[in-house]
Amino acid sequence: MEEKLIRRLESAVARLETLSTGFHQADSSDVSVDAPVDPAIVAYDDMTAQYLARVSAAAEKVGGQVLDVTKILEKAFSVQKELLIKCKQTQKPNPAGLAEFLKPLNEVMTKANALTEGKRSDFFNHLKTVSDSLSALAWIAYSGKDCGMSLPIAHVEESWQMAEFYNNKVLVEYKTKDPNHVEWAKSMKELYVPGLRDYVKSFYRLGPVWNPSGKTVVSAPVSTKSASPSAPAPPRPPPASLFSSESSNASSSRPKEGMSAVFQEISGGKSVTAGLRKVTDDMKAKNRADRTGVVSSSEKEARVGSPSVSKARPPIMELQMGRKWVVENQIGSKNLVIDDCDAKQSVYVFGCKDSVLQVQGKVNNITVDKCTKTGIVFKDVVAAFEVVNCNGIEVQCQGSAPSISVDNTAGCQLYMSKDSLEASITTAKSSEINVLVPGAGPDDDWVEQALPQQYIHVFEDGQFVTSPVSHSSA
Repeated sequence: MEEKLIRRLESAVARLETLSTGFHQADSSDVSVDAPVDPAIVAYDDMTAQYLARVSAAAEKVGGQVLDVTKILEKAFSVQKELLIKCKQTQKPNPAGLAEFLKPLNEVMTKANALTEGKRSDFFNHLKTVSDSLSALAWIAYSGKDCGMSLPIAHVEESWQMAEFYNNKVLVEYKTKDPNHVEWAKSMKELYVPGLRDYVKSFYRLGPVWNPSGKTVVSAPVSTKSASPSAPAPPRPPPASLFSSESSNASSSRPKEGMSAVFQEISGGKSVTAGLRKVTDDMKAKNRADRTGVVSSSEKEARVGSPSVSKARPPIMELQMGRKWVVENQIGSKNLVIDDCDAKQSVYVFGCKDSVLQVQGKVNNITVDKCTKTGIVFKDVVAAFEVVNCNGIEVQCQGSAPSISVDNTAGCQLYMSKDSLEASITTAKSSEINVLVPGAGPDDDWVEQALPQQYIHVFEDGQFVTSPVSHSSA
C-alpha cells in the first residue's frame, strides 16, 4: 500500500512540474492545457501505472511475440487516453463521425488481430488474449441505450470474459513451465478486471463525456465522382470497423429469415404455390406401371458408376421457432456469439470444428454434438450442459450449471467457476477428461484434476464392487 501511494505521489509531482515548466507550449488545438490535471485523466495514468506496467514488465521477461503484442496493448491504452482528452473538447458526433473519431483506436485493434491470422504461432493463446481483450476499450463508443451496446461497465466485463478463455490456456500451459508467462496472464486479467472496469465505474458509467460547445467531428468525405484514367487507384477500404453501427452477420445472434419469411408470405395472401408443378394421377407411385421391387442391373451400375459428390454443408447460426438456437457446420469461426437469449431457449451445437462459441446469458440447456477442437464459453444453464460424440472440446462455465455430462468423447477440458463447483459431472465412454477449478485464493493458480476413465471391478460378498483406478505421478 505504501509503495502504491509513493508511486501516485511521484506521478502527481511529475505532472505538476511539467505543467509549471512549459506545458503551455503544447499545441492547444488537440489537447488543452488543463487536460493533464483532469481527475479522470490522472486516474487513468494511475490505473495504467499500476496494472499495465505489470503486464509490460512480465512481457519484457518473456520477449518475442508476447512482447510485440504487449507493445500493441500499450499503444491501444495510450490511444484511448488521447481520445478521452479529446472527448472533453469535442461535441458528441453522429454515428459516422464517431467511427471517424475512434478510427485511431480501431487501427490498433486491427493490428493486434492481424497477429492472430495466418500460420498458428506457438504463442497463439497470448496473441488471442490481447486481440480479444482490446474490444473492451470499445466502451468509449457507447452513445446511449439505443446504440446496441451494453453499458460501459458491462461491456468491459463481457469483453474480458471472451479473452479469458485464451488467458486461462496460458495459465494452464505454463503453470509448471515458466512463471513469467503465468505472471503475464495474471496481470492481463487484473488490467481489465478490476483495473479498467473499476476506472470506468468511477468516471464513465454512462459513457464518454462530450463537450456541447466543443468542436465537431467531420466524417471522412466520400467522393461520388468517377476517377480520371490518369488518377491513381484509390486505396483499399479498411476492414470492417469494430465501432460500425452494422454488426457482422457472420457472428450475429439475430435470427435469420427462414421459416418466418415463409409464414409472412403466406399470411400476406401471396400465391406461394404458383411456381409448383401439379402432380397428375399417372405420376403418383401407386399408379405407376413400372413400380416393382426389383432393381435392374442397369440402374445398379448407374448408381455404382456415378457416386454423388459430397459437399460441405453450409454453416448455420439461427434461432429456430423462437425456442432453439442452432449452430452447425462452423469451421474456423473464433468469434461466434449468442447474446440475445433467455432461460426458455436451448442451444444445439453440431458439426463444428476449430471454432469458439460464447453464450452470453442464461439458457435452459446446451448440447454439443459431433464437434472437434471447439471451445464453448457460457454463463448459466437451468437444466444441463451436454457433450456427446466429440473430440478435443474445451468448456468454460462462468456461472452455474446443475448438471454436466460427457458421453463418448475423447479429450475434454472443463473450466469451472466457483458457482458451478456443486454441479454433478456424469461421464460415459469418454477419455482424457480434465476439470480445472479455481484456487483457494484470488491469486492462486487453477487446480487441474483428471477424472478417472478406468475402473476395477471386484466380486465381493455376492456382488461386484467398482472403484476407479488411481494414477500416481510417482
